[in-house]
Amino acid sequence: MRRRSMLAGVATAVGGMFAGGGAAGASGRSGRLGLADYRLVNLAHVNDPDRTNVYPGDPAFTLTTVTTVPEHGFYLQYVQQGEHTGTHWGAPSHFNDDQPHADELDAEDLFLPAVKIDVREQAARDADFEVSVADLLRWEKRHGRIPNEAAVVLWTGWEERWGTPAFFNFDADGLMHQPGFSLEAVRWLVDTGRLGRRGALGTDTFSPESALDSEYRVSKLLYREHRISLEVLANLAELPEQGAHVLVGGTVNRRGSGSPASIYAFVPKR
Repeated sequence: MRRRSMLAGVATAVGGMFAGGGAAGASGRSGRLGLADYRLVNLAHVNDPDRTNVYPGDPAFTLTTVTTVPEHGFYLQYVQQGEHTGTHWGAPSHFNDDQPHADELDAEDLFLPAVKIDVREQAARDADFEVSVADLLRWEKRHGRIPNEAAVVLWTGWEERWGTPAFFNFDADGLMHQPGFSLEAVRWLVDTGRLGRRGALGTDTFSPESALDSEYRVSKLLYREHRISLEVLANLAELPEQGAHVLVGGTVNRRGSGSPASIYAFVPKR
């Protein structure tokens, strides 16, 4: 019943975005976009154990062929992986015992307006770069206010490293270096409602905080309420700075901490 309710909620949320669509939306008479005015962009890497960089300490990722069409009449693989393998989303319970698990979220928590913050130049200069409040204010001056309860996505350029040792970016002492949000920036996003009861932090790295935040303070703050993370994203060049929505899919496990995900962006064509 919970699963059915979530699917119905997603359909309602998507339908609401396209309300007034169809011919009226396409012609502009209603002032709103219709379904034909959007294109879908896949924001997830292929879940491939030969390429997937697994976070240090997480379970190994394997795909085993169980049956084949010539021998059994149908093809099936056995998947073994952690809930945070590859492109995935994290549920509030991932770092907070008193917050919702994957199966306790509302469907609307998985369908959000999205913005993209391009920090590729800063991350190329400094792999430990952390987005500040000042960075977010400069972005808003150029692109407009971040919507309340949005998915705020960092484009660090790390997706280009996917499937290689450079994605981990270990130094000589075995410490990982990846960019992310500063704690102050996330606190500002929460306090101003840009991350409200629901919302998300997204990134093409392993985690929304920089790899130097060994206490995961950003994630712990993010995951309060019904907020989620979107991690190891792909194809972020296709996501505009403003105007898109993201729809987050994946297996909803009982008491899940998240799930490997299919994440799609609804991107306006105009």
